[in-house]
Amino acid sequence: MISREQAVTLIKKYLKDVDNIRFAVAVEVILGKIAVRLERDEKLWEITGLLHNIDYEYCAINPEQRGVLAAQLLDGLMPEPVVNAIKANNYMHSDYIPTTSLDKSLISAVASVQLIKAVTKNSASKKISDIELPEIMIKFHDTSFAPMINRSRIGLCEDVGIDIDTFLEICLEAMKEISDKIGL
Repeated sequence: MISREQAVTLIKKYLKDVDNIRFAVAVEVILGKIAVRLERDEKLWEITGLLHNIDYEYCAINPEQRGVLAAQLLDGLMPEPVVNAIKANNYMHSDYIPTTSLDKSLISAVASVQLIKAVTKNSASKKISDIELPEIMIKFHDTSFAPMINRSRIGLCEDVGIDIDTFLEICLEAMKEISDKIGL
């Protein structure tokens, strides 16, 4: 398995948009918190989050290739559970169905970051430090708000034993802790 520093070098090689890198960092930190809660390998989960969208910019016009290209890029560099989770994040198009807690937590974390970013960007202050969980929950249940965010993906957290409110609270607090690194 490559180190975090090597993973950062890789994502900077393949991701040029700073917002995509910030997104990866947000997912990295969230998965680390979830791993600790579930008593899993924190470093493995964090690096999965960091690398999850390594192929995002290359697959913009062919989204069905997301995860497939990442698996090719990470072959031999990362353990199979990491590669499988990254493929599972695009399970609609990949040959890997999410089954593990890492798979489902990654999918849930990605959609949660999307929701929390949307709530923050639509708030008066545009600062994550001013956002509280009740606001997130209201927007989670309001499917007219940011309708492109698939709430059922967030709901996969329940498959790993964490209710949606708690999962979103973990995500929000993790993102607040690194707000300077993720531009929120």
